[in-house]
Parts: sequence; C-alpha cells; structure tokens
Amino acid sequence: MVEIPQPPPRPITPPHPHHHGKPADFLFAALSIFFLFSSSSSPPSSSKTLKIPFFSCPLKPRRFLKIFTMSNPSPKPRRHTHRHFANPQSLSDWLKPRLPSDSFASWGVKPGTKNVHNLWLELSEGETSLADSTPPVRTVNVVTVRIIGKDGSTLVESRQELSDGSVRDRCRPLSEKMKPDETPEEAVFRAVKEELGSIIPSPAEEIVRIVPGSYKKNVEERNSASYPGLPARYILHSVDAIVEGLPEDQFCTEEAEEYEHCDEIGMGIADQAVSVKRHHWKWVNAES
Repeated sequence: MVEIPQPPPRPITPPHPHHHGKPADFLFAALSIFFLFSSSSSPPSSSKTLKIPFFSCPLKPRRFLKIFTMSNPSPKPRRHTHRHFANPQSLSDWLKPRLPSDSFASWGVKPGTKNVHNLWLELSEGETSLADSTPPVRTVNVVTVRIIGKDGSTLVESRQELSDGSVRDRCRPLSEKMKPDETPEEAVFRAVKEELGSIIPSPAEEIVRIVPGSYKKNVEERNSASYPGLPARYILHSVDAIVEGLPEDQFCTEEAEEYEHCDEIGMGIADQAVSVKRHHWKWVNAES
C-alpha cells in the first residue's frame, strides 16, 4: 500500500489585533436583514414583529417614519405693513390702487373727514398700522374715558370744530389714539391733558382718579368716518374716571397741538393736516 504524503499543515496566524469589521458593513448588513424581513409575504396586520437572533422589535412604521402630506393652506392672516412712507405723496400713491377712487378723493374735502397728511402722521408716530390688503385695514388702539360727574352723569363730547372750518358731531366720551408702548393709564392722563387741559390748572395725574376694576377691552370693526372707504379695526381700552375741577354745565376746551414735538418737516406736514381746534362737552344722564 502506497502511502500518499499529506500536504504540510498551513501555519495558523493570529488575526491582526486592529483588524475589525467596518461600522458601515455592520449597518448595511442590519438594514438588509431589516428590509428582507419587513418585505416578506406575511398576512397584513396592524402590527408585525421582526425577529432576528439576539434582536427583536415591533414593526410599526408610523413610529419611525413621519410622512408629510400637503393640505389646503389656511387663510393668511392680515399682514400689517411696516414699510416707510417717505412723505404723504408716497402714501397716497400706495393707497390709490387699493381704495375706491370716489371715497379716497373725498378725504379732507368732505366735511368732518381727514386727509392723507393725517394718516401719514399717524403712521409715522406709530399710532396706526395698515394691513397690506385691498382695501387696507387701519388698526388703531384707542383709550376711552368715561368721566363720571357728581350726580352720576357722564361727560360726552358733543361736537368738534376742525381747522378747515367744518364741524363734526361726536356724542361719545373722551377718546384718544394711544401711542406705541403706552399703557391705558398713561393714555388716560395724556388724553385728559390734551383735550381738557385748557380749563384744568393742575397736572392730570393730580386730579384724575381711575375707578378700580372699570377697565374693559373691546374690538370693533367698522368703516372709518375720518377716512371714507378705509375699513378700520378699533381696539378699545375703556375706563371710568373722576376728574376734579370740571364745570357742571356745558363747556368748551381748546385742543393742544397734537404733533408739537415733530421736527421741522413733520410740523410742515402737520400744518397741512386737518386738526381739531375746539371740543364741545356736555353732561348726560346714564338713562339717556
């Protein structure tokens, strides 16, 4: 019997201490196994379980994958413009295509209305904002002061005399546009000073007492009487107050210069605006 020689044994070499599988290889293998099991033809069910040696997890795609779907967009809110109008003419050019032509032409012409110079001053002072829409919507914060008399009657402004010679009926309590970052309390003192200050010798802070708990906030949307054709949104901040030293009968007050702090250019524009010169006041009973 011939003995066939065996090949010499292959030397055994220990693995290199730094030879490890790449992390990407393990990740690729794991993903392959995952998709292999998840695509199997098992009967559909609300929840399946992926079983891999030493690893098990429930297959609930909604917990791992969020699918974004498109839906009808909701209506866009009114966007208020913060653009700078260099002068009343630029504001007029912006308003003309957005307002009815006959209404816009009546600004400052129809008795009791204001003109584009007034609106420009309101915007430059931050008293008013305009929604970039057609037509634009003017939003303004207003403080309303119900001044209570000794017999419980309320002081109302019956009418105003304007700088263009026209008279505007009011029949409402003392009201004033609020300045930016002004609190209702600060606006009350300023409103009393500006509209009643000509007959009040003392500072408003010394003679005005706001009735505790009387503050109310309300929103009204209506067409503006001052700017025909321009819808307005009034955010009303109302309080009851007691003011010392007021006449008990009807009386008249002179309006302080509203924009007296403006620079030379602003004062020139204010001179072209329609301003209030006199306020006429009367006391009315709560029942009337």
